[in-house]
Amino acid sequence: MASFDQPQEDTITTPLKSASWSYAEAYVAEDDVLAAARSRAEEVGVAPIGSGGGAALRFLASVLDARAVVEIGTGTGVSGLWLLRGMRSDGVLTTVDIEAEHQRLARQSFTEAGIPSQRARTISGAALDVLPRLTDGHYDLVFCDGDKTEYSAYLKEALRLLRPGGVVAFDNALWHDRVADPAQRDEETVAIRELGRQVAEHDDLVSVLLPVGDGLLVAKKEWNPEA
Repeated sequence: MASFDQPQEDTITTPLKSASWSYAEAYVAEDDVLAAARSRAEEVGVAPIGSGGGAALRFLASVLDARAVVEIGTGTGVSGLWLLRGMRSDGVLTTVDIEAEHQRLARQSFTEAGIPSQRARTISGAALDVLPRLTDGHYDLVFCDGDKTEYSAYLKEALRLLRPGGVVAFDNALWHDRVADPAQRDEETVAIRELGRQVAEHDDLVSVLLPVGDGLLVAKKEWNPEA
């Protein structure tokens, strides 16, 4: 098994050029509602998922025909908008954030997008206080974009919350090119690197690390009747 600390560079034939990366990021265009949500994020100092990662989330929600999704890190609603647009028309997004003001702005974004209020359940509080109160095996998708040092704990909660076949996704899985550099040993980088190792080695997960945005680590929960 390849080490998460040492990518197998000999398997890469042609590194992606910046122009191609930018083209891929903009392949699915964002509309005025998403642009407004991004503007609010900038105003309050929130860094939302990039457009490429957002499009990937919409795609995952659509493929899963997601009815129930958990989001850790509401921000101003950028990722929530992408998720809701991929979910079933009767699907409900449960989104958690410690900042109530950010969630107010997210609800504004959802309203501007014409999303019925009952489709977005916002819960203000620390993720590790809120997640244990959610129902086991009920969710199709869990998206994590909260405190990076808590990512391993989010994984544990996600495995409990997801139905068999459900998917967990982590934003910032490359963390500004720091994860791939073994010399980078700050707390957040080490935490994300450890998350990658746990996901790659987990017997009940099928995973992929997508180089969209700042990296999107995605894993499907396999059916395990003995779990």
